[in-house]
Amino acid sequence: MESARLAPASSTLDDARAAGLDRVDLQELYRLMLLTRGIEERGHILFRQGKVPGSFYTGRGNEAAAVGVGLAMERDDVGFPLQRDMGVHVARGTEPWRIFAQYMGRVDGFTAGRDGNVHMADTRLGLHAMVSHLPANVPVACGVALAFRIRGEARVAIGWSGDGATSRSDWHEALNFAGVRRLPVVFVVNNNQFAYSTPNDLEFATGHIADRAAGYGFGGVVVDGTDVVAVVRETRAALDRARGGGGPTLLELVTLRMEGHAVHDDAYYVPKGLHDAWSQRDPIERYRAFLREHLAQFDEETDMQVRGDVKAELADALRRAEASALPDADSILDGLFADPGELDTPHHR
Repeated sequence: MESARLAPASSTLDDARAAGLDRVDLQELYRLMLLTRGIEERGHILFRQGKVPGSFYTGRGNEAAAVGVGLAMERDDVGFPLQRDMGVHVARGTEPWRIFAQYMGRVDGFTAGRDGNVHMADTRLGLHAMVSHLPANVPVACGVALAFRIRGEARVAIGWSGDGATSRSDWHEALNFAGVRRLPVVFVVNNNQFAYSTPNDLEFATGHIADRAAGYGFGGVVVDGTDVVAVVRETRAALDRARGGGGPTLLELVTLRMEGHAVHDDAYYVPKGLHDAWSQRDPIERYRAFLREHLAQFDEETDMQVRGDVKAELADALRRAEASALPDADSILDGLFADPGELDTPHHR
């Protein structure tokens, strides 16, 4: 039995206008997706060069899903993106050079070399870093949303998870709490169809992950995660609903993870036909075709100019990041422990 709404595709300029996007916004979406993919492609090269400690994860194929949500957020909203959501950071204004510095464990990275290379976020932009035990940040997003409610602030929290994380109890506990309290929170599930190597049909028995929302008393929407205009439209609608007191929404953004779980995984378990079919729906190529069809001023010359500008920005960002120093070993404990005297509420007394 299905209860989630299936979001319509976007295929015209009228669809873009309905999503609140003008011509400048439409071209900016393209730039942001190119920048997102370019950051991760160059990060992968850095990894192969031995410059990135640990493993390495990408969100290739998720650019529309991540950029679309990030662009739809209001300035004072707060989000908890994950390792496939680089586009959220980019759309919120994170500087690429700091992302590269984080990848390489440099002092100018967000954690100054003290945490995993994708465990990053700029809190000044309303973003908080992921933790490894997914989806542990989803209940935290509910706590932030509860604080907004108590303070009477017109702000929304966004909590991300993958399809595999929806099998964990803390995800369900968070949705139940949010539904009971009608919290201003939006749950985004990146359904890339495999929880590591486990396919959807062995993960959940409903037709869609978003069908589960009804059990917690709010709406679910299934969105094509390669359709960036549809992602913006549905995210803005969910944010507006939450901001207006209408409670949570569960957005299921359907994509396919186009690379393995991480660099060590060749994704042999993904059927070749499925991978090939989704390759034809590459979000960047799909969106470029949309722009070429509907924006008269977006011609081949404009496309090349945008691509050239992104390439130059990334080259400059890499140079700046590689000039950043490695952390001093003597500083390894800096910031690790809180000073009880600096706590706002001295619970230790």
